[in-house]
Amino acid sequence: MNEVDIAIVGAGAAGLAAAEAVAASGRSGVLLEARDRLGGRGHTIASPVGPLDLGCEWLHSADHNPLVARFQALGLTIDKTPPPWANLADSPTFSREERAQFGEAFLALDGRLEAAAHDGGPDRPAAELLDPTSRWNPLLNAFSAFYNGAEFDQVSLHDYVAYEDTEVNWRVAEGYGAGLVRLAPALPTRLACPVTTIRHDGSRLVLETPLGAVSARAAVICVPTAILASDALRFWPELPDKQDAAAGLPLGLADKVFLRVDEPEAFAPEAQAYGDPRRTATGAYHLRPLHRPMIEVFLGGAHARALEGEGPGAATAFAIEELVGIYGSGVRSRVHVLAETAWAADPFAGGSYSHALPGRAGDRARLAAPVDQRLFFAGEACSATAFSTAHGAWLTGQAAARAAIEAL
Repeated sequence: MNEVDIAIVGAGAAGLAAAEAVAASGRSGVLLEARDRLGGRGHTIASPVGPLDLGCEWLHSADHNPLVARFQALGLTIDKTPPPWANLADSPTFSREERAQFGEAFLALDGRLEAAAHDGGPDRPAAELLDPTSRWNPLLNAFSAFYNGAEFDQVSLHDYVAYEDTEVNWRVAEGYGAGLVRLAPALPTRLACPVTTIRHDGSRLVLETPLGAVSARAAVICVPTAILASDALRFWPELPDKQDAAAGLPLGLADKVFLRVDEPEAFAPEAQAYGDPRRTATGAYHLRPLHRPMIEVFLGGAHARALEGEGPGAATAFAIEELVGIYGSGVRSRVHVLAETAWAADPFAGGSYSHALPGRAGDRARLAAPVDQRLFFAGEACSATAFSTAHGAWLTGQAAARAAIEAL
């Protein structure tokens, strides 16, 4: 049996940060990853139009994001072009006057959410703060589906407002996922090695994997909440409080479709269009990101889940039909699929990023709390204020690893 001081379970952003801390400490460690690659929900692939980020893409709160300096030190290109959601494209289906009305409705909702979260009242679904008379509620729920991975009725008011965002958003031209992988430290790593059980009933932990057991003095667990809430990773003795906390922080869904476009000059660069601003089941279309000849499509929440259920290609077909509705039938022959994601169907993710269910905002602290100073937990869902982001995951991985090192 392989023996180490600290075992790290999961090689996404949190696991890579934890591995870096362990490697720097001089303690022995091993990084165990179920996938055949590093990066977790940060995954960049090559394409004819350039790198595509299938998962995390934006350096949120970039002016405070610790990964910006790390990527710059690697020589990666930080693109500071403002995000497209602040630049809605002209569209025959969404007039300038309507776009202004929607912007006002969004700001009004945001103000009500902030006020309600700080009035001392109990937590409740964020949907209760929607104006029942507003014509823009379907699109506001579509925003929530992209932003939270779920519609507002599934989102905790208190958790939503707890997120801290400086509204500075940058990108990595070579790919966010590619940058994360390049940060991997020189720590022994086993890929395609899912941990199935962690036994903590003896003097040392025993982590069972298909490649053999690992004995450790401490472990940093950096897996998505969908894995913790299921039996995909089991603990013995069981940890029902952790499983319950993970269930209160389900992974929402945000899928993407990438389309190469002919005659790209017909589309405004770095702008965004909505397929149907009168429906929640619609897509957001990022036109020519990084000025590349492509359209990046965002689909979220229940709608994205339904499209995954229809099988491969359904999301692409939906996106093309919405583009036809905006730009006419001629666009059909000018777009060509590059990639399509299905994060809910991913067996090692089960979704995209966490949101707290109504009444469950406190579950982030419950999930992050260590057990017996031997089991430490990290990942975006463990972040109190930067959940759903890769940098939030990174910071929790650092903190959990340092706590584990100090506990030895």
